[in-house]
Amino acid sequence: MAQIVRCGLIQCANALNDESAPVKKIQQAMLDKHMPFIEEAAKKGVQILGLQEIFNGPYFCPSQDKRWYEAAESIPGPTTELFQAIAKKHGMAIVLPLYEQAMRGVFYNTAAVIDADGKYLGKYRKQHIPQVAGFWEKYFFKPGNGGYPVFQTAFAKVGVYICYDRHFPEGARCLGLNGAEIVFNPSATVAGVSQYLWKIEQPAHAVANGYYVAASNRVGTEAPWNIGKFYGTSYFVNPRGQFLAEASEDKDELVVADLDLGLIDEVRQAWQFFRDRRPDAYKELVEP
Repeated sequence: MAQIVRCGLIQCANALNDESAPVKKIQQAMLDKHMPFIEEAAKKGVQILGLQEIFNGPYFCPSQDKRWYEAAESIPGPTTELFQAIAKKHGMAIVLPLYEQAMRGVFYNTAAVIDADGKYLGKYRKQHIPQVAGFWEKYFFKPGNGGYPVFQTAFAKVGVYICYDRHFPEGARCLGLNGAEIVFNPSATVAGVSQYLWKIEQPAHAVANGYYVAASNRVGTEAPWNIGKFYGTSYFVNPRGQFLAEASEDKDELVVADLDLGLIDEVRQAWQFFRDRRPDAYKELVEP
């Protein structure tokens, strides 16, 4: 039996490539840029909308500049509350990635999840934090400490996995075991070493765990760091690893797909991976 959920992903280039501009001005420009796409999503009947990693600013991790700590805020906080009103207005659940300040001097790369009635359901904190040239994330973020929660929205059970997390199958499996039907993976990833993995890993997670994956990436080249081109290609993939909808590599856009949750049952009845897994045989997975 079909159980259709219409989902959307927004991919955008940085709205204000001006390193000298105040942080709050840069964030406001990015917020303003997203608003027409959010309205478009509502007009197209999107029920669950996902935004890109730290959506309201540039990907500042090529720097190690403490001024970007100013971009962090509490969750829930001002931006979460704004999007609670937007979600309620449109009857649309939203996955909202933000830079979180948990307390003074303690920061996380986080996504808030808001239900269609405007209720704040909770948050996921990025677990795996890279530290390589161009991606100095440990300067800005602590590793997440909240596990792999799944959120019951009005339309589906939603999980979140952020960017670098996608290279680790363990958390993707945890999301499946916790009941996720759709996993949103907001990312900021540039052309280069890992691009070939973009369309391999996440379809593999979808197949191994029998759920949908909604993968988003930003577009463009961000000054002043110029670490490379963010190649967009945001997409939806089903539990068979089949692509349902895909965005361009270089345009600001909304990509929309209808996800049939009934397919999850069909796939899991054919491939009983959860039944046949052997947690008693995997002790090496939890050894450092």
